[in-house]
Amino acid sequence: MGRVIVISTGGTIASRWQGAGFAAEAQGREVMESTVVPDGVTVEVRDLFSLNSSRLTTAHQLTLLRAVHDVLADPDVDGVVVTHGTDTLEESAFLLDLYHDDPRPVVFTGAQRAFDAPDGDGPGNLRDALLVASTVRGLGVLVAFDGTVHAARGTVKTHTLDADAFGDPSGVRLGKIGFGKVTMLRAPRRPEPLSLRADAGTGTGTGTGTPPRVDVIAHHADGDATLLNAAVDAGAQGLVLVGTGAGNATPEIAEAVAKAVARGVLVALTTRVPSGPVAQLYTLGGAVDLVAAGAVPTGTLRAGQARIAVLGALLAVGADDAAGRVRALRHALGLETAQDHGAGHGRTVPHAARTRPAPRTHEPHTAHAS
Repeated sequence: MGRVIVISTGGTIASRWQGAGFAAEAQGREVMESTVVPDGVTVEVRDLFSLNSSRLTTAHQLTLLRAVHDVLADPDVDGVVVTHGTDTLEESAFLLDLYHDDPRPVVFTGAQRAFDAPDGDGPGNLRDALLVASTVRGLGVLVAFDGTVHAARGTVKTHTLDADAFGDPSGVRLGKIGFGKVTMLRAPRRPEPLSLRADAGTGTGTGTGTPPRVDVIAHHADGDATLLNAAVDAGAQGLVLVGTGAGNATPEIAEAVAKAVARGVLVALTTRVPSGPVAQLYTLGGAVDLVAAGAVPTGTLRAGQARIAVLGALLAVGADDAAGRVRALRHALGLETAQDHGAGHGRTVPHAARTRPAPRTHEPHTAHAS
């Protein structure tokens, strides 16, 4: 067990009824007072901000990243818990995981029911997160929610209202929490952490104080290149194209992607389908043509986390090195090309690579608390 720092950022776990809806209002200390701290754990609370997470910006997320790094600079800290709104929890957790190079865990949690709800799930989720943060090691950034432990990478919000709200549609959970113990079932595979350039303190690397713009564009029936081109014209340095099927669009969109890449825009390709990888199967505007135009397929990462991977690459490599940004993006995605044996088309699809397994001492691992 040990000393855990709780960083409060708002969200439903800190929300009260405002007459017309809920809004984050409770401070971190109030939220902590609602839960039972596991025996042997010492908790310190730090209020970073109090926002509904749909209002978070890249600047907020970078502030959180640096706050966690500052906390972990203290060798007497054993783990970190971040209380966070569920709307964008998957994005913030993945951003921190991309830069996490410490065996001590950072555990995100939140709630689906408000702080002042009589049947609130926040206290139980927070207790579970404290238990995970004080016991596991070497697993990166985690999500503890509704008695389950997930890796940050690949984990998304899967239900708008249910208490069991998070999971990886293309993977399996890491572990479970119950009866005062944490049982880890497997270890995640993670790329080596990205570096954050010293001049990227606010996200641009240019000293202007504005993080790089990264937009998400979804394809659909009748979809054209209007919004993609508008994002580029608005100054987007990165784009995530959400294709149909295994990552498909139209010849016109493939042409627009090629033009964006030629202008130095970093483009990633994901899919609107809940699970499964992006695969280069179809031409005439399909993933074959989109990747040939310069889009980087994101494997099984979906739009929100694909956007964070693009953002991480932009923060890691300067604008004058377009090829370096593509390499950084591929590294953030943990991908390399391999033969798509299932499709039989001789095309290449991405799979996890250049990754580091967590120590096998945690697979499986059980930690107890009273």
